[in-house]
Amino acid sequence: MKKRLVGLLNNAVNSCIDRGLIETGTLPFIELETPKDITHGDYASNVAMVLASRVKKKMPPRKIAEIMLGCVEDRDHILERIEIAGPGFINFFIRENYWATLLKEIDEKKDHYGTSDQGRGRKILVEFVSANPTGPLHIGHGRGAVVGDVLANILGASGYAVFREYYINDTGNQMNNLGRSVFSRYLALLGETVDFPEGGYQGDYIRDFAERIMKKDGDIHRNGEQEEVVRYFTQYAAGAILDEIKEDLRAFGVVFENYFSEKDLYRDECVEGLLADLESKGFIYHDGETRWFKTTDFGDEKDRVVIRKNGEPTYFAADIAYHQNKYARGFDTLIDIWGADHHGYIPRMLACIQSLGYEKDSLKIVLVQLVNLLRDGKPVAMSTRAGEFVTLREVVDEVGRDAARYNFLMRRSDSHLDFDLELAKKQSNENPVYYVQYAHARICSILRFAEERGYTVPTYGQVDPNLLNLPEEIQLIKVITRFPELVEGAALNLEPHRLTFYLNDLAAIFHSYYNKHKVISDDERLSLARIFLVKSVRTVVKNTLGLLGVTAPEKM
Repeated sequence: MKKRLVGLLNNAVNSCIDRGLIETGTLPFIELETPKDITHGDYASNVAMVLASRVKKKMPPRKIAEIMLGCVEDRDHILERIEIAGPGFINFFIRENYWATLLKEIDEKKDHYGTSDQGRGRKILVEFVSANPTGPLHIGHGRGAVVGDVLANILGASGYAVFREYYINDTGNQMNNLGRSVFSRYLALLGETVDFPEGGYQGDYIRDFAERIMKKDGDIHRNGEQEEVVRYFTQYAAGAILDEIKEDLRAFGVVFENYFSEKDLYRDECVEGLLADLESKGFIYHDGETRWFKTTDFGDEKDRVVIRKNGEPTYFAADIAYHQNKYARGFDTLIDIWGADHHGYIPRMLACIQSLGYEKDSLKIVLVQLVNLLRDGKPVAMSTRAGEFVTLREVVDEVGRDAARYNFLMRRSDSHLDFDLELAKKQSNENPVYYVQYAHARICSILRFAEERGYTVPTYGQVDPNLLNLPEEIQLIKVITRFPELVEGAALNLEPHRLTFYLNDLAAIFHSYYNKHKVISDDERLSLARIFLVKSVRTVVKNTLGLLGVTAPEKM
């Protein structure tokens, strides 16, 4: 529907220009929104106000809106009326009996309803999770995993060529600390008194790795050369942790096309070569032994170190090379999913991609806020020693994959999220994922009952859509036929939470309709129309759940 109205407005603007009613050098991008107040119509546009700032002969937005309305040609008779409101908003009211005709597209496209060619095959790399392989994934990583995975699903459904990637931070001090930590536990198991390394990793999994190595190798590492032994312990532990991370993610429904190792950036001196090139272009300078990137040239608050005084590269240096590598692989747009604590890192990354010669807007950063774990509304102490849940796997094992994925998207990604374990397990309408899945299961039950009563579930051509004229039916139809607009908006704005918000509303509207009106009655024609309507609702619920990576059960 939105595309039809945008087409009407585009044609109206062009007609105004052709007839000399409006003179403008540039045409605006026409936006439509769904007003919160239904008295403002089904859709509203501010195009007249945008045009007012561009026309050569100045005139108020309301006047432009009046001129435009005189050029609107509603050849398909979509509109009941158009109104001008406030300073120049154009409000569109759709004919009520037109909405039901849009159900035909749902019936034709079925599982593909909501997909589009909006992206036109443009290549997008979505990099997310990317947790250091120094320990198991926690629930914060789980939220980032769902945000990235569902966003990739939405983009894929919108016609983009999407590639999921996990960046493995497998170099630097944190990896050395991992190896030293396991080696210390190994020596302790052999009866030696050792000082645990400062900043080492303390989890029980460190002792588990030490026990595995001792069982496999015995005491042969006790008197080995320190650097070589630590390297061996680091590789063993990091490899084992990464395998567990991959398995946890697979169990969570998240699969990556590629796991990219940071080590690969240092092969063939890729990092050093890139920094040398940037220095030759004036983006990097020396201050004694330290080398700095001139990020202030691109709006950052201060310049950033890329090579420390001791000659060691910073994480930023590797990130520059990593993003250059992404572009070199042919991706048009890069999307990074980061924890909200990395907010201050954004300006330097935008500076680096511009210095590499790429458009600032080709890098998108999505921030994911922290998760507060609750049980019956009370905070859970994030401590494995206390026997409380802390890892993603433990949370998923308790509440299930569907509930975990759905609940992680119950708020905007940049807002704090309260995740209540007990609520997520409830088999009641209090639990949002249960409430939505029950809507799908209830419709499946209705359709089974209809077949038992001798009905064949109809197609669009076998029903009279004009019989679907109750206010609740019109409301249902409006919601489900706006699904493609929802997916398109979620893709453009990188906001996967829109899907759960939408499903919560749709489920509530459906349950309310079902509780008020019989789908199957003594009126055969009306029954067929309503069977077709609920079948259409089922398609949209199932397709939305599919994008979320959540199952659509037929029985509950």
